[in-house]
Amino acid sequence: MRQAEVERNTKETRVKVVVNLDGVGTSKVSTGIGFLDHMLEQLSRHSLIDLEVEAKGDLHIDFHHTTEDTGIVIGQAIAQALGDRRGIKRYGDALIPMDETLTRVALDASNRPYLMWKVSFTRPRLGDMDTELFKEWFKAFAQHAGLTLHVENIYGENNHHIIESCFKGLAQALRAAVEIDPRRSDEVPSTKGTLDS
Repeated sequence: MRQAEVERNTKETRVKVVVNLDGVGTSKVSTGIGFLDHMLEQLSRHSLIDLEVEAKGDLHIDFHHTTEDTGIVIGQAIAQALGDRRGIKRYGDALIPMDETLTRVALDASNRPYLMWKVSFTRPRLGDMDTELFKEWFKAFAQHAGLTLHVENIYGENNHHIIESCFKGLAQALRAAVEIDPRRSDEVPSTKGTLDS
């Protein structure tokens, strides 16, 4: 059962996440940040990972803590559900068009966290959310899920399309990477025999 439930409680946030890697893409998301909820629903739908997120944070200050901690806990839940990563395909990539926008995402579920972020915005906010916080979410998620993650917006004009294509690209790449490879379902996909570091 590739499922996990993780909670994180601090003075700044309380976050609970439940994931099922072998789901159908259903989600129940409540962070108090409408635009982030929309992106996490896209992540679930296009990765086919069932995702429940309940977050309560210090939104009266700003959205930083809630955004970052949500990335942390979703990442931790993905990592826990993957276990020793035995049988997974490990690599995934996606090239996502969205109207005038094109974004490329590639990842390695290597358990060696790293984020390459080549995405820029022309607006400081989308809805009530600061656009600079999207990098913080992806960084926290990659770090705690154990992903080498490259996200590059090749071109685009509409800021909503740019970030949505990033989340959809992550979803597609993640779906491919965590899928069980029937040709080596009992093997860890590494010549080292482990993906623990």
